[in-house]
Amino acid sequence: MAKRQFVSFPFSDLYKIKQQVLDWSTRFSTFSFLDNQQYSSAEHSYECLVAAGERARLKTEAGHAFKEIKKFSQQQEDWLFGHFSYDLKSETEGSPSHLPDFIQFPDLFFFVPEIVIIILPLEIQIGLFGNHHKEVLNEIESISFTGKKIMQGKNIIQKRISKDQYIATTERLVKHMLRGDCYEINFCQEFFVEAAALDPLDAYRTLNRTSPSPFSAFYCVDEKFLLCASPERFLKREGESIISQPIKGTSARDPENKVHDELLKTGLAASEKDRAENVMIVDLVRNDLSKICEPDSVRVAELFGIYSFAQVHQMISTIIGRPRANLHWSEMIAGTFPMGSMTGAPKKSVLELIEQYEKTKRGLFSGALGYVKPNQDFDFNVVIRSLFYNRKESYLSYFAGSGITVNSDPEKEYEECLLKVKAFEGIIKNPSL
Repeated sequence: MAKRQFVSFPFSDLYKIKQQVLDWSTRFSTFSFLDNQQYSSAEHSYECLVAAGERARLKTEAGHAFKEIKKFSQQQEDWLFGHFSYDLKSETEGSPSHLPDFIQFPDLFFFVPEIVIIILPLEIQIGLFGNHHKEVLNEIESISFTGKKIMQGKNIIQKRISKDQYIATTERLVKHMLRGDCYEINFCQEFFVEAAALDPLDAYRTLNRTSPSPFSAFYCVDEKFLLCASPERFLKREGESIISQPIKGTSARDPENKVHDELLKTGLAASEKDRAENVMIVDLVRNDLSKICEPDSVRVAELFGIYSFAQVHQMISTIIGRPRANLHWSEMIAGTFPMGSMTGAPKKSVLELIEQYEKTKRGLFSGALGYVKPNQDFDFNVVIRSLFYNRKESYLSYFAGSGITVNSDPEKEYEECLLKVKAFEGIIKNPSL
């Protein structure tokens, strides 16, 4: 059987080559552009990883999706790129959704790419079948890019849930907690634009400038686009190690005032509310990982770590374990999906409450996007801080949520939601950025 061959070429300008590869990838109807944005972390494997074109694809809905992706993966024995939608919860947790879905990404989609590109700090590696690596590089290097307007026409951002409705719902969720129905719940709301005119490529470039993040992604499947500025990892497997890094705890930043910015950071680190919220999710993730890991191998490598991003400070914990040797990579995902940071605890109860109180399907939001290597190592993000665009329907959407606990202040939780999506309003309302 023919194998994909990688050939390396040096370059001198990382920013330029990234922009050229990004532009080049949009020539294909299916692509995935995953960018680390030069964040320094021992857990990152690549600066930028790109898949373009299809040799094979799997597109399916919840029901037998995890069985299908296992079979598909075993047949290919090659690189896979794709996503798991949040609504696969109906398969993993027996919690179906009957809410409307306006973006309409499939519940599960994976593809074997025609071309895989790995960008490292000083070299680009092109992986394909055949020997036309140099021709691909020439195509990429011939690209020059210029800025364009991101939106055309008048675009009105609408809210699926009003502020008053959000506060009233949050108060009801607190009453559920007081009754013992759950301990914490991630409650999300949708913002949307109808008849939206968007240039997805230029919007993604603007999002990268305003909110560079370690799990950034530009992804396209069948005229549906994901523009992602996620700071969060769902699950990574590398050899005999598996890692999850849930985020719970957010504060604003003030980069113009370093003293105040540091106070905001230390305030988040000391926040009893955020620490309680974070540790509940850490316990949930430990429990999830114990389902797929060797006994007594799961441990918390870092608790309450504070990390700074362009818009916010975040509280991130790191849990690691040793996966059971007999599990296929897809079974590791199925055993822990959906991720606890986007549900709450206990998972089964909060999934039912989310279905009761939210107004639309989350779809790819709260799902996971990433890649799988031929040796079954993988890395998937949490799809948050993202724009979703259905070009055929001219529908643009984004979501925001926060972790509700018994001590939550509904007004502050609402403000946290707005803080998380501040960058999107700027992109939509100021098209000349």
